[in-house]
Amino acid sequence: MIKDSQYDAGLELRRHMFGAAGAEDQVENTTDLNDKMQEVVTRYCFGDIWQREGLDRKTRSLVTLAMLVATGRSHEIRIHLRGGIANGLTEEEIRELMLHSFLYCGIPAAMDGFRAAEEILAESRETANA
Repeated sequence: MIKDSQYDAGLELRRHMFGAAGAEDQVENTTDLNDKMQEVVTRYCFGDIWQREGLDRKTRSLVTLAMLVATGRSHEIRIHLRGGIANGLTEEEIRELMLHSFLYCGIPAAMDGFRAAEEILAESRETANA
């Protein structure tokens, strides 16, 4: 793996959005099969594209969630809901994004998004109340 300032910035953003489980744990538990993918995600996704000016992190989270709903990526929706909450998304914004998605993605995709949102928002509330 190439570790440089771009990689470090990506790891720091992953840590902010997803905690240690989505940052160090992911990187430290790579295998020969997936180590290059973890490097790509850390360096280019979070160390480059997510760091660009033009869109703030909250907006990037909304855009990312919309694309994940549209493509039916339930596992990634859950991950990015956690990241979106860390980036300042409110429950109302998440609800409106999911509701809006049914117009353009269809009811089944929107319902998958709502199910994921219910789960992650409940988890977030429990953490906040602990």
